[in-house]
Amino acid sequence: MAEKFKLTIVTPDREFFSEDADMVEFNTTEGEIGVYAGHAPLTVIVKPGILTITQGDTVKNAALHAGFVQILPEEVTILAEIVEWPGEIDEARAVSAKERAEKRLSEKNGIDVARAEAALMRSIARINAAKLK
Repeated sequence: MAEKFKLTIVTPDREFFSEDADMVEFNTTEGEIGVYAGHAPLTVIVKPGILTITQGDTVKNAALHAGFVQILPEEVTILAEIVEWPGEIDEARAVSAKERAEKRLSEKNGIDVARAEAALMRSIARINAAKLK
């Protein structure tokens, strides 16, 4: 049996998840990472994408947007701006947001490019998570 660690995910609005897990995977500014119990201590910055939580034979997915992660050998804490289960996502709204962000980026008329790119990444994360329902 694989070792477990405590996984806690909180947002400004709620405690999203607080259970033992076998593994958690998510995107960071440095690339994708997978964490098991016993991982070396590390703090990373979240990049929008799919969060995957493995608990035995059960795999749960969510859209994870921005935040920080503290990794300790027996505990992982994710402080997130927004995390959404697939059933909480309005896919049509996410598609519309993606199209708006793409339009802004293609026009490049005095826009905040970093903000538009972040909006695009968030909408893509939502769309991909919504498809995992």
